[in-house]
Amino acid sequence: MPDAPLDADISAMQRLAAGEDEALEEIMLRWSDRVAAFLLRMTGEPDAAGDLAEETFVKLFQNCGSYAPTATFSSYLFTIASNLARNHERWKQRHPTAEVEEDFYDTHAVSAESPPDTQMESSERQEEIDAALASLPTTLREAMLLFTYENLSYAEIAAATGCNVKTVEMRIYRARQLLKDKLKE
Repeated sequence: MPDAPLDADISAMQRLAAGEDEALEEIMLRWSDRVAAFLLRMTGEPDAAGDLAEETFVKLFQNCGSYAPTATFSSYLFTIASNLARNHERWKQRHPTAEVEEDFYDTHAVSAESPPDTQMESSERQEEIDAALASLPTTLREAMLLFTYENLSYAEIAAATGCNVKTVEMRIYRARQLLKDKLKE
């Protein structure tokens, strides 16, 4: 969770809606790294993730007047990011290109004091996990990332993805099963 209390995000959104543009900067300072990391895991593309993260905050700004704190701010913010990631995925499917696989993200660093062989094993294992996550269907990957990396509750994920809590539970269960199978190999 961000360092500031949850009320700070609601207050910032209210100030933003009242025309205080500096409130957006405050929100971005608290949330931009998490949104970008989420989008990177969703897309597997650093450039696209950066663009989508910026677009997330543009949409947040554009819709600040209609924001009503009925759910947690993180649910609202990750709803925007999730929708943009899904739109990006649909766009890629309609506009296929030959893409070169990239070593696309480093989510867990190993201590510099760790022995080199431990660092290498950990790095290789993380690459396997990243590849397994990236291979999940979009809906399963999205639920798993929001749950695992963003620490959102099932209810918050349901609000962010527009489905019910039981669907979220099933998606996370299915994602875990697929990940277990993929990581056994």
